[in-house]
Amino acid sequence: MTKTPDGKMAEAPTMSDVARRAGVSAMTVSRALKEGSHVSKATRERITQAINELGYVLDQSAGSLSSRRTGFVAAIIPSINNSNFSDTARGITDALEGTGLQLLLGYTNYSVEREEELIEAMLRRRPEGIILTGGSHTPKGRRMLEQAGIPVIETWDRPAQPIDKVVGFSNGEAMELLVETLAAKGYQRFGYIGGTTARDTRGSQRRAGFVSALEGLGLPSDRVISFGVPPISMEQGAQAIVGMLERWPDTQVALCVSDLSAFGALMECQRRGMKVPEDIAIAGFGDYEIAACCHPRMTTINVDCYGIGRLAALKLIQTIQGLAMPNPITVIGFRVIEREST
Repeated sequence: MTKTPDGKMAEAPTMSDVARRAGVSAMTVSRALKEGSHVSKATRERITQAINELGYVLDQSAGSLSSRRTGFVAAIIPSINNSNFSDTARGITDALEGTGLQLLLGYTNYSVEREEELIEAMLRRRPEGIILTGGSHTPKGRRMLEQAGIPVIETWDRPAQPIDKVVGFSNGEAMELLVETLAAKGYQRFGYIGGTTARDTRGSQRRAGFVSALEGLGLPSDRVISFGVPPISMEQGAQAIVGMLERWPDTQVALCVSDLSAFGALMECQRRGMKVPEDIAIAGFGDYEIAACCHPRMTTINVDCYGIGRLAALKLIQTIQGLAMPNPITVIGFRVIEREST
């Protein structure tokens, strides 16, 4: 997030700033931003370029800003039917209780392009802060956030170049820990099940951690099945484990990008008469409720999903209130939960 030399948050760019950059009047900018207005194509293109360069977002709530307070904060998550992100949203809501702030929630379906649209739509209403899932954004989305003049908290990740503040962990390191824990039990032939695209950046980081850990142990790291567009479903996990065993029938343990895909893989193995973990071990990621309830119970990575949301909201509240915050980065711990599936 852009700051002034004295460390304070810079003011968000205005329509007048866009007008100066484009070499037109503020009235012309205003007309260009209205549907059906008569502005020449060349002028409109100059204005659009200036908007993108400055990260300007049209303010649709100016009439309510006499006190510079809107009374809400925004949060963007990848999915509303994923229990991990639901727990994160619950943590945010609980931390906001009693503050007078309300939560505006949006979800991206794991698309950074959709996230960009949500960022712009939310910033138009001038939230007092915004919480994001992950540290990967489109260039335009990042510019808008940097120029917004409000606290920005990135979660569920440890981005190399944070926009402002972070409450997260390394997905790659978490997967490395899972590999190392299972390798210490004697497993040597590891497989990995994940999505076909990089749109789930946290999933891509987990796959990179899988490869890195195995290479560090001197073990083969090429047994990777990419199946389905994230988020990977139970059914896709089931189909992926079939492909893995057809290609590498001697695989000893399959690590999955999430507990849902791992559950699908486990059920498919049982349908085929295979014993878990005797014939093949299976592990997931996320410690969903299903991981503790299935049979055999599933080994997985536990992350404090609720705590991520709560700490992110508390950090946001402290920043809004102008309280000193010596460390903008809060690292969340994770641990391997060993159960009967491995």
